[in-house]
Amino acid sequence: MKNNSSLTIWVVLLLLCGSHLKVGLCKQDSLIRMKLGGARDYQGSQNSAEIESLARFAVQEHNKKQNAFLEFVRVLKAKEQVVAGKLYHLTLEAVDAGKKVVCEAKVWVKPWKNFMQLQEFKHAQGGARFTSSDLGTKQDGHGTGWRAVPTNDPEIQDAAVHAIKSIEQRSNSLFPYELLQILIAKAKVIGDYAKFDLLLKVRRAFKEEKFRVEVTRNMEGNFYLN
Repeated sequence: MKNNSSLTIWVVLLLLCGSHLKVGLCKQDSLIRMKLGGARDYQGSQNSAEIESLARFAVQEHNKKQNAFLEFVRVLKAKEQVVAGKLYHLTLEAVDAGKKVVCEAKVWVKPWKNFMQLQEFKHAQGGARFTSSDLGTKQDGHGTGWRAVPTNDPEIQDAAVHAIKSIEQRSNSLFPYELLQILIAKAKVIGDYAKFDLLLKVRRAFKEEKFRVEVTRNMEGNFYLN
């Protein structure tokens, strides 16, 4: 009887310990999952040297593996995810045979091991996409109205420069136009096109003027002054 009682006690203790251990492991796994989480927007600037170097690395590795000749242009969007190190989700613009394309890449980094590996590289679904200047506008093919966008956005800057060059070509003035400031910038997406409504402050010789222009950008990245 005494032996049976001792055995019973040991069995109960083992069951309790096993249950406690299982709960502890579940809690630990849950904490790990909470810590890792999903990808979130990169906390720094997407144009930082760190993010640009990762994007360039991604393009170089893709070119090596696929015997391709993509040329890196800029980073459009960056997200980071905590794994065993960090996994960076990058949306970048590149040039392929003279045409602008948008690609998505995942780069795995372990800084303490000086480790960097390209996990995935592909063209963005739907082909070329518009950048941060019109992300957030509703792309439903019906033109849902203009949305204000940052005047320092690279896409807005490119549209403004194109507008000034087009105005110069159409003008008979002997003095060139100089872009001083983008005062207002709006954008909307209609089907495969993005439209930019810009109020520009320019200078010609000693005279300052304001121009309201509308510029269209197609999916190939070409601008047209309306």
